[in-house]
Amino acid sequence: MKLRNYSFAVAALLTFINGVCFAQSYLPQLPQLPDTPAGNQAKGWLEVFNAGNVEKRREFLQKNYPSRLERFDRETEMRRATGGFDVMKVAESTPTKIVLLIQERMGDQAAQFTVEVEPAPPHAIKQFQFQVLPRTGEFAIPHLSESELVTSLRKRIDELVAVDLFSGAVLIANNGKTVFAQAYGLADREKRTPNTLKTRFRLGSMNKMFTAVATLQLVQTGKLDLKAPLGNYLTNYLNKDVASKVTIEQLLTHTGGTGDIFGPEFDKNRLELKTLQDYVKLYGNRGPEFQPGSQWKYSNYGFLLLGVIVEKVSGQSYYDYVRDHIFKPAGMTATASEPEDQVVADRSVGYMRSDGTSWQPNNDTLPYRGTSAGGGYSTVEDLLKFATALQTNKLLKPQYTEMLTTGKVETPNGYKYAYGFQEAAVNGTRCFGHGGGAPGMNGELKICPGPGYVFVVLANLDPPAATRVADFITNRLPMK
Repeated sequence: MKLRNYSFAVAALLTFINGVCFAQSYLPQLPQLPDTPAGNQAKGWLEVFNAGNVEKRREFLQKNYPSRLERFDRETEMRRATGGFDVMKVAESTPTKIVLLIQERMGDQAAQFTVEVEPAPPHAIKQFQFQVLPRTGEFAIPHLSESELVTSLRKRIDELVAVDLFSGAVLIANNGKTVFAQAYGLADREKRTPNTLKTRFRLGSMNKMFTAVATLQLVQTGKLDLKAPLGNYLTNYLNKDVASKVTIEQLLTHTGGTGDIFGPEFDKNRLELKTLQDYVKLYGNRGPEFQPGSQWKYSNYGFLLLGVIVEKVSGQSYYDYVRDHIFKPAGMTATASEPEDQVVADRSVGYMRSDGTSWQPNNDTLPYRGTSAGGGYSTVEDLLKFATALQTNKLLKPQYTEMLTTGKVETPNGYKYAYGFQEAAVNGTRCFGHGGGAPGMNGELKICPGPGYVFVVLANLDPPAATRVADFITNRLPMK
């Protein structure tokens, strides 16, 4: 799964691509803001925002930017998630406009913050604009040694746990040897059950990696053709345009235009959608959203269809296939997709901030069962086993592993999409894997073959709880 109809203030206001963050110690001397109308308004907002005093910020906006009060709750969530902002640089300054480069205090994310004001006194604010920026040049984050990375990571996670922004488990391995493994927070807040390295966390879209491996296994054995339309295998598929035009490869790369599965129809039928075929019955009449192959758009339904194709071609249920051909060969004993109404040992409760203030269980948002598009659960240790099996070619022959994990399509999110894997170079280090996020769950698996690192972060809180930690690691990995 991915985020569906779920607006986080950070995403809404900053569109935090990749959720990267960095520590205060890497900042140069903080600049003074110019004594101009725009500079003073920017300074005034930053001061009340960073102070965390809700009423003083409300008073500031009421006086200087009343239209922004419509976004007050999202701005409050942004303050909670970021810890405030520091100014790195004044990029542009005129009396009525100032452009600042800022960073969040609880992470590594940089953004361009533009403030424009009215030319006449009292210089009311006309607009704020936030734009995410990559970390390059003078603001690039230094690579650390392994021991330095572990030390700084411990400190950062402790800071996040202290303000209730992380609950989960983290594991880092270098060339197969675990160098950091620790769990934090509670798996069940009502029962006060702590998270451990054995805790099973819901995966969201991370499950797409298993679906992609299953698909490539069938390609490898000659049972599937990447270039063939899905109608070659699902001969009774309802929409003939989708059946005849959308290829297996386009499903794997989110370029088929097959759309999502989340929205009003899902919400209405959530507990009745018990099998992959149930989803096809609900959505199978839809035509493609665009000419297949013409663009990239994330499609949970496309990966749902891949699961149906795996079932058709293999003669097994999707769940049995991935168990027998992925989990068992990899030695993964704690990974599955049993229905939510079944008791699963060590499965954590997911917590979401549905009202923006307190953590609530995410039970009412969960599907009946995880699918080939996402869902299910695993542990950090099992996902390390999956990464190891993939890298040692236990699951696929080398050429198919390379095909699986090499980026094919540029996305607007700063990475290339391969076949069920995301590939990106972060701070000079190439990594591939996949993340997952939905209310009350967030996870990341990253495999970085150059320096030999694999790391897994799983959380039972809203995004970007795990993504923030994973990107902290990626940005500082030792160079080979």
